[in-house]
Amino acid sequence: MRIRSGGGSKLVKLATVLVVALAGCAEPEKQTTVPVDPEAVLMENLAGLDRDDPYRDPDPDERESARQAIRLLLDDPGNPSRPDEILARLGFTAYHDVDPATGRPFSLFVMNSTDEPAWGALLVDRSAGVRTVIEVPHPTADINTEKLGIAVFRQLPGSVLLVAGAHRTAADGAADVAHNERSMFHQFSVEFARKGLLQIQLHGFADRSLPDAQAVVSSGPATVSRAAREVGDGLADAGLTTCLAWLTRCGRLEGTRNEQGRVAAEQDAPFIHLELGWSVRGDPASLDRVAKALGDRLASR
Repeated sequence: MRIRSGGGSKLVKLATVLVVALAGCAEPEKQTTVPVDPEAVLMENLAGLDRDDPYRDPDPDERESARQAIRLLLDDPGNPSRPDEILARLGFTAYHDVDPATGRPFSLFVMNSTDEPAWGALLVDRSAGVRTVIEVPHPTADINTEKLGIAVFRQLPGSVLLVAGAHRTAADGAADVAHNERSMFHQFSVEFARKGLLQIQLHGFADRSLPDAQAVVSSGPATVSRAAREVGDGLADAGLTTCLAWLTRCGRLEGTRNEQGRVAAEQDAPFIHLELGWSVRGDPASLDRVAKALGDRLASR
């Protein structure tokens, strides 16, 4: 395991756990390094996310550095050292290990959510070339979308999980990265779109916003893709009442003003905007069904 610079005590304490075995006074201490669990790091970092937390957008130089790091990551996924250096300069802490839940290698780049600039996290499955990007723009605000994100990530070798780092209302709403083209989240997404990668973005809605549906699937401003249709079919097969935006109106939950979807449309890249009602996100069994449905349908692409 290798740990780079950046981050504060909340991240550092999760970096390495040491188990000390004492076999007797004359015996030396034996130290065993326990693998880093990326879910534990992410959930601890997002715990207590608050609308009063700090956030700022990257400046032009920082935006370009971020895009360069993603280009390097995508062009040479087996070699994390060059993007490591760039992301460390931006303030990210890096973890490279094997996910104890999947047995697959990963790289996690993360910032403390309580410290400015609060640019979130990027989790990369390194067992295969990148094929799918799972995005969580409103962690904790859209309750349990962060849990769903990592559950889907773990089902898909060669996937990336992109998680915002601040409450969506922080900094007078600037932290609402789905609608902020200057955000770090958006810079990463732009490079994924330029590579033509499928991005699926996870959102949540109050049941009263669309009482007759548990899920809304759309492509936002992008062209409806085969993957979007597959996801819609998969959720329906899993027993969810699903509104498909290309067939009918789904209220104000279609993501037509989503900035990442807009760039995907410009690049002719597939984009899925998925909204889930609280009746689904608040029920662990339903959330598990959604994760499995998404994993199965996206893996079959």
